[in-house]
Formats: sequence, structure tokens, C-alpha cells
Amino acid sequence: MTKLIVTAGPFAFEAKLELENAPKTCAAFLRHMPFESKIVHVRWSGEGVWMPLGELDFGVGYENHTSYPAPGQIILYPGGISETEILLAYGGVHFASKMGQLAGNHFITLTSGLENLYTLGRKTLWEGAQEIKFELA
Repeated sequence: MTKLIVTAGPFAFEAKLELENAPKTCAAFLRHMPFESKIVHVRWSGEGVWMPLGELDFGVGYENHTSYPAPGQIILYPGGISETEILLAYGGVHFASKMGQLAGNHFITLTSGLENLYTLGRKTLWEGAQEIKFELA
């Protein structure tokens, strides 16, 4: 199991890569490590934060994809009808864009610090963009 540390805003979370269920997505993401971005609150999807990544191409298609990530699950939308993005659910999410429902590859699951997840989401909603960094543990 490959473990990660995800630092988002003032919080740190331990996480694991979903290597068995999304091997291609995990391998593509690992090539970009350490990965740094900013999270903003989602527009249409519910209780989640996302990293808009524009035309960034991870070179993967769909695998282990879902429109309903659970709190603490991180999904990668590889692009297509909307821009490439990574989304972290902190509550109820129905993944969508202005184009309609989307599905993203569930490739990371947070394993600790979940008690801070809702606070991170609300902080992002009310205070704006937060820094996020993914590093190997």
C-alpha cells in the first residue's frame, strides 16, 4: 500500500492510493508527485472541494469511476466534456459540471484526520481557496 500525506489548508491527512482499483490513475498521479495546487469549493456537486486543472492531461481514461464519492474519497476527472479536475468529497457529492453529471476515478482515500474534513470544506466555502499538497509518506 502506498501512503500519502495530504496537507490542505491548516489540516494534514494520511491517505492511501487505491492501487488495486485504479492502477493507471495512481501511476499517472505518482509521476506528478509532489503535487501542489489550490482547492476551491465546488459549484454544482454539493459538499466537495476541487482543483481545476484545465487542460492537464494525466493520460488516463475511466477506471474505478463514480459520480458519488464518499467523504474522504478523492477522484480524478481526466477531462473530456469538462476540464480536468481533482475533487475531494467532504460530505454528500453528486459530481457534476455545467455540462451535467460527470464521473471521476476514485484513486485516493483519506485514512486519518477525517474529523477535520467538514471544517476544511466549510473553511474553503467561506474563506476561499486553500493550498493543498500531496506527498509520499
